[in-house]
Amino acid sequence: MTDNLFDRLADLFRSPGPVNWRLAREIAESAAGNAEPVDPWLDEEYRDLAATAVRYIDSASPLDPVTAADAPRILDRRAWATAAADGLAYLAEPMAAKFTAAEPVTEVVQMLAPALIGLQMGGMVGALSHRIMGGFDVGLPPGRPEGPAYLVPNIEQLATDHDLDRRQVRLWAAMHETTHVAAMAEPWVRQHAVDSMAAFVASLEIDDAAMTTRLDMLQDPEALQRLVEGGGAMPPLLSARGGAEQLDDVRTLMSIADGYAEFLVDRCVGNLIPQAGALREAVDRRRAEPAPGEQMLAQMIGLDLDRAHYRLGATFCHEVARRWGDEAVHRLWESPATLPRSGDLADPVAWAA
Repeated sequence: MTDNLFDRLADLFRSPGPVNWRLAREIAESAAGNAEPVDPWLDEEYRDLAATAVRYIDSASPLDPVTAADAPRILDRRAWATAAADGLAYLAEPMAAKFTAAEPVTEVVQMLAPALIGLQMGGMVGALSHRIMGGFDVGLPPGRPEGPAYLVPNIEQLATDHDLDRRQVRLWAAMHETTHVAAMAEPWVRQHAVDSMAAFVASLEIDDAAMTTRLDMLQDPEALQRLVEGGGAMPPLLSARGGAEQLDDVRTLMSIADGYAEFLVDRCVGNLIPQAGALREAVDRRRAEPAPGEQMLAQMIGLDLDRAHYRLGATFCHEVARRWGDEAVHRLWESPATLPRSGDLADPVAWAA
């Protein structure tokens, strides 16, 4: 983060609204780093692979890939952070309402709560920009229909770090992103996810001690920088008093979307990705340790995305296919009634009963 940004904090804090999205974008862009435009030839390859993934999923799945067929956004880290900074408004704005509804509401809290939330939302997005590969990898549902997006530096870095064939990794990412976008474009799926997150946020209560700590940090530039960068242990700003069932619903939905994409990879392009096993192992190892952005989300509201849960989705889909055939797997997307609950992931027979 630059010294210039700290010089401008007072001005940024004056941004109106329940969440200071101007500050969030500034923080997100600063944490993401300088722009690194994607080479035109690589941009074209990602677009070709995205179109290929749409064709495969259209032919092999009941999901409608019309949204996924939108022109993909081929992004570097900074461009993704800029676009994503306000994409979690459905999560941040109800959080902000908690502060304005609290009793008693001090003038200081009213003035600084939008900045506190904007600060951490921006820091979280900026940190995630160094880790995630696309919308499928964020771990949270989108609040609105979104077309496919590819964070090219992170996809390429995964291939480099694990000595994997780059084109195979790109196709794998395209299949996952296309499946994710198509699933989340189903109105009932997205609404189910957003409603579950809203119920979880509704269960949150302000942690007065953590709030005091955060307010003190706003007066300490070094502590503020550590907060933005996700460093150090911090108590959650809000703590949950219930909401576990709704959080399980979100985790399960995201696990199923990820597992269903893995199922389609096997069915549609398994012969084109001979390194799929090694690739999946690399992704699982990476997800086993929370990214800084995920740690910041836990620090903000005590929300643990539990990425290890994702592996259960793939196991579930493959076991359902083994027992009852591929059509049984496709039934997942018929309605909320056919979506597994958390306990079903380890027990497909209970889901099918």
